Amino acid sequence: MEIYMLFFFIYLSGLILFIISWGHFLVLLLSLEFMMIGLFFGFFSSYMYNYCNLFFCLVYLTMTVCEGVLGLSIMVLMIRVGSSDYLKNFSLLW
Repeated sequence: MEIYMLFFFIYLSGLILFIISWGHFLVLLLSLEFMMIGLFFGFFSSYMYNYCNLFFCLVYLTMTVCEGVLGLSIMVLMIRVGSSDYLKNFSLLW
C-alpha cells in the first residue's frame, strides 16, 4: 500500500507543477511526462503479477512517448514561428 502512495505522490506533484507553471511550454511538457510516469509505475506495479495485462502497460507507454513527441514538435513550431516557448505567444501559431 505504501508503494501506491509513492506513485500517487509522483502523479500529484506533476499535477501541481502543471497547474502552477503556466509560463513555459517546456515546463508543461515535463510536468505532463512526470504525471504519465507516475501513472505508468502505478499500472506496472498493479499488473506486475498478471502477465496478460502487461500488454496494456506497453501500449500506455507507447502512447505516452507519442504524446511527448507531439508536444516537442509543437514546441519546435512555436519557437520557429514566435521565437519563444511562452504560452502567451501560443496564438502566433494560428
